Amino acid sequence: GDQFENLDKHTQWGIDFLERYAKFVKERLEIEQNYAKQLRNLVKKYCPKRSKDEEPRFTSCLSFYSILNELNDYAGQREVVAEEMAHRVYGELMRYSQDLKAERKHHLQEGRKAQQHLDHCWKQMDNSKKKFERECKEAEKSQITYERLDNDINATKSEVEKAKAQFYMRTHAADESKNEYAAQLQSFNAEQWKHFHSAIPQIFKNLQNMDERRTVKLGETYRSFAEAERRVIPIISKCLEGMVSAAKAVDERRDSAIVVESFKSGFEPPADFPFEDFSQNLSRTGSDGTISNTPKGDRERDGAPGPRSDPKHPMSRTKNKLWLFGKKPKAPSLEDFSHLPPEQRRKRLQQRIDELNRELQKEMDQRDALNKMKDVYEKNPQMGDPNSLQPKISETICNMEKLRSEIHKNETWLSEVEGKQSSRGDRRHSADNHHHGPQGRESPEGSYTDDTSQEHQTPHHRPGPAQPRHPNPDPHEFDDEFDDDDPLPVIGHCKALYSFDGQNEGTLVMAEDEVLYIIEEDKGDGWTRARKQSGEEGYVPTSYVEITLEKNSKGAVTYI
Repeated sequence: GDQFENLDKHTQWGIDFLERYAKFVKERLEIEQNYAKQLRNLVKKYCPKRSKDEEPRFTSCLSFYSILNELNDYAGQREVVAEEMAHRVYGELMRYSQDLKAERKHHLQEGRKAQQHLDHCWKQMDNSKKKFERECKEAEKSQITYERLDNDINATKSEVEKAKAQFYMRTHAADESKNEYAAQLQSFNAEQWKHFHSAIPQIFKNLQNMDERRTVKLGETYRSFAEAERRVIPIISKCLEGMVSAAKAVDERRDSAIVVESFKSGFEPPADFPFEDFSQNLSRTGSDGTISNTPKGDRERDGAPGPRSDPKHPMSRTKNKLWLFGKKPKAPSLEDFSHLPPEQRRKRLQQRIDELNRELQKEMDQRDALNKMKDVYEKNPQMGDPNSLQPKISETICNMEKLRSEIHKNETWLSEVEGKQSSRGDRRHSADNHHHGPQGRESPEGSYTDDTSQEHQTPHHRPGPAQPRHPNPDPHEFDDEFDDDDPLPVIGHCKALYSFDGQNEGTLVMAEDEVLYIIEEDKGDGWTRARKQSGEEGYVPTSYVEITLEKNSKGAVTYI
């Protein structure tokens, strides 16, 4: 009985332990599910909201989106782990636990039944033993009574006979109960042997088997618990490899090229600030009155103090210079893109023309298809009415006309931009300069912004050639000046301090010490327009030449 108590407790503990482990697995897989969910939400949060077309195509951005995709796949694998654990471990354990409980109940019931049967046999045997004991006592009593009467001379014969009959009857009953007791005892002993040598050992063995299977099942599910994760490791490794590949795909040069391409404005960085001489009103004698290193060109123009005031260069310039670092005021978006810098404008117009041409091609294809169909209908009236196609044909032709007119309009704007760019020589130098940023080098009305002072310094005392400054004029500045074909008058001459390669369109190649004619002064963009002895015209960097202007020629004095 004690053993059953112990086995009852142990097998109950075994099931409780198994269910505790199942609960652990359930909590573990819930962590996995939540982790996957949080990862997916994280990916969603950082995925671009806009369409892919609007996203910058930088390798660093594309790589980040690849990493997000890989992380999303990784989250999917965590979900697989959770599903595996739910199905192969938790679900399996819960099903097994139910079977185990039923089996345990059955074995314990069998044990209890065996015990009850033995108890019943013992009771029967004990009852027959007690009966035998009682009968013997009764027989002994009747024997004493009989013997006493038999020896008593006063007793009548009938009394003696009666006592004798009673004694025989009791003795017979005692013998019967003795036989009954003997049979019951034999039966009980047989049952007891069977109980302890067969029934109970079998039940104990069944319970032991059950407990061992439970232990094996725990071992298997421990393995499944690990396998659920181990199975996805190759795919997780692929996700992580994908992230490493994305990292390797980051290409700073390509990204720089994209920035340069998208921000190429056609404007140039601003020129150096000129020297402003406030000492000109001091009474000095002769030419010693000027600051010793002021170039000759400046001395000749000293009579015109103050910055040139030009309506295209408003006083708001100083504020506008900060656009490079702050936010540029939003220019209104115009149909001809004239609010954009020339290079950007040219690109946008070209894009639009390409789109319109594609649309026009579609309309032309549709017109051709409709005309073919019309021919078929005319030849085979049973297939359809040719006149039913006429409205659609007319509409297509009308659309084509509209598109052609749009294309023409945009091409006119494009040639205007290209004309301007080539007229001012499109003297961009190289991609290096575009990191100055496209923003903020024009004032709101589109004019080029520089310092309020526009005096033209000629710094020929520099120790060596500086990086040439590039023209960055107002997009409308040259419009009037290039309309006539008359050659511009010579307003001075200059001597080249350094050689210049003139690689960009509109610039002049110049050898050191070469003398050129000046036909247009530096407008503040760092370039001077010159003519070679051979008659070839173009721009040279102002800082590369020593300029001498004729006193009375057009444009020789500073603008007042």
